[in-house]
Amino acid sequence: MAEDMKVVVMGVTSTGKTETGQRLAAALDGAFVDGDDLHPAANVEKMAQGTPLEDADRWPWLDRIGDVLGAADGTIVVACSALKRSYRDRIRARGGDVRFVHLTGPRDVIAARMAERTGHFMPVSLLDSQLATLEVPGAEEGVVTADITRPLDVIAAEAAGALRRG
Repeated sequence: MAEDMKVVVMGVTSTGKTETGQRLAAALDGAFVDGDDLHPAANVEKMAQGTPLEDADRWPWLDRIGDVLGAADGTIVVACSALKRSYRDRIRARGGDVRFVHLTGPRDVIAARMAERTGHFMPVSLLDSQLATLEVPGAEEGVVTADITRPLDVIAAEAAGALRRG
């Protein structure tokens, strides 16, 4: 039997966390949860107005994500930006042995994806604040890094393989 895993697919907005997370969950025979669905309404409203979230806005959201991971029975993959080391540590503190897959790519590719999205609360104007907030995971975190310019199925398959190898 495969090892149960708790995985967060992380990265700035529009890197494909949801789609990659769904495919990764399928590859790992697990459940998927979109972290955006766990945001308090006030956070969604703030971002929709073009206002970046502050850490005080994020703590309850990150706690919910950690709690969802911690309560999971079986493999679970959650899409969550997890931009700072302190955010990842907070998720780990509540979620247990959580592993991360960091989706990364060129700013122009991410901005183009944002511009093409419809019906999402995150405006293109917040990309730079997300990039400024991002603390790229160091080697000591053991994070799997994936290039978003590659096909989604390849990203998911390679991430699943790397996670299985530990």
